[in-house]
Amino acid sequence: MFSIKGKGFLTIFILLLVIGIATFIYFNKKVEPVVPIAVEEKIVEKVIKPTNEVIGKSVEGRPVEVYTFGNGATRLTFVGGIHGGYEWNSVLLAYTFIDFLTSHKEIIPNNLTIQVIPSANPDGLYKVTGKVGRFTVADVSTDKKILATGRFNANDVDLNRNFDCKWKPKSTWQSKIVSAGTGAFSEPESKVIQNFMLKNRPSAVVFWHSQANGVFASQCEKGILPDTLTLMKTYSDASGYPAIKTFDAYATTGATDDWLASINIPAITVELKTHEDLEWGRNLAGIKALINYYGK
Repeated sequence: MFSIKGKGFLTIFILLLVIGIATFIYFNKKVEPVVPIAVEEKIVEKVIKPTNEVIGKSVEGRPVEVYTFGNGATRLTFVGGIHGGYEWNSVLLAYTFIDFLTSHKEIIPNNLTIQVIPSANPDGLYKVTGKVGRFTVADVSTDKKILATGRFNANDVDLNRNFDCKWKPKSTWQSKIVSAGTGAFSEPESKVIQNFMLKNRPSAVVFWHSQANGVFASQCEKGILPDTLTLMKTYSDASGYPAIKTFDAYATTGATDDWLASINIPAITVELKTHEDLEWGRNLAGIKALINYYGK
């Protein structure tokens, strides 16, 4: 028999052995690597970061850019500034939208791709702002003659009369006769828009203009597409701009949105109320309504 002293020694030995085994197991067990939250956020940001692509050049070599957000099968396209510096607020509205999407990517459903062409007439914009790309209100000329000439590209062509829907070499703007180019798509900026639309085939297109205060449906020889009426009503109801099926203030030919109607792409023209304000709240409401509708 062990003595009491011997039993105490054995107990201490067993206790130390257990502690040693437990310590060995603890320090040699497989530990799963922990990914820091900051790293995970950077990975997500890399996946959903918008792309910025030059899709063509103007007469004077200035870039026409598109910003793309998301990668869904349904594409929504927004275009500003086809009338250049004369409608500079439509360009600034587009850049404001780009900034909004950059900070609020969560509003883009998985099935959508949103593409924004902020300035479809960069030469006309340059005449008024003296800037390529981004500009501020302080850059905008207040000279009415400069503003008016900023409507056209460097060939003095009204690009919104240069597309293949009822095209004619001369067209009208208010009470003025304007050049529509030497033929449909004769201008490099028009070709850029044509190629982009044919390549991407968006489900809906919104053109921002000013200052007729309304949402206008596009139409060509076949009339208004049913989906265009839905597009017009959705934007109009949310933004408060009146929905107008036909622009009848004066006759126009070769309009960009009407050409899209001829190739079965629904398109609307959103006319801001003035040439100076972005009317951001109203347009953001219209944009969100379209995202909700096409994101279903």
